[in-house]
Amino acid sequence: MSQEIAALLFALLAVAAIGSMAWGWRRRSRRDAAIAVPVGEARGAILARFAGLYVATTRHDAPLDRLNVTHLAFRSRVTVTVTDEGVALDLPGEPTLFLASDRLRGAGRATWTIDRVVESDGLVLIAWAADDHTICDTYVRLQDADPDALVAAIHNLPTTSDSTQMGAQR
Repeated sequence: MSQEIAALLFALLAVAAIGSMAWGWRRRSRRDAAIAVPVGEARGAILARFAGLYVATTRHDAPLDRLNVTHLAFRSRVTVTVTDEGVALDLPGEPTLFLASDRLRGAGRATWTIDRVVESDGLVLIAWAADDHTICDTYVRLQDADPDALVAAIHNLPTTSDSTQMGAQR
């Protein structure tokens, strides 16, 4: 009888944990509903292209505050294309996200973000402004490419914003 009670208690605990996670994710979805990512094909001449992994998008300078925004909620493969007009993020199964240069607020290197720690400066951080003016930090991990090349390509874009060089503060 005690084995059956233990199994029942374990099952109830598992259901409670999964229910709490689902509740938290729905709550986060409602909180972040106003943050819209700019969807649209890449514009301009291609300057560079990088393959890698999309890791997360967080509030600016808050690497533990994941944003649950449409098209950027889950980790995925990504192709980052830098054009003379901005940066495009192509994630499989999602529309292309195009960050025009006037949305970009900076780029730099990072070591960690929500649930991901890598070697020193192993992530590239791209800071950008959403439609509601929320500043977001998107993290990517490049495969077989120099992360400094991506950061430099973004910094070389003409911009009308207050774009800044972001160091490896994380």
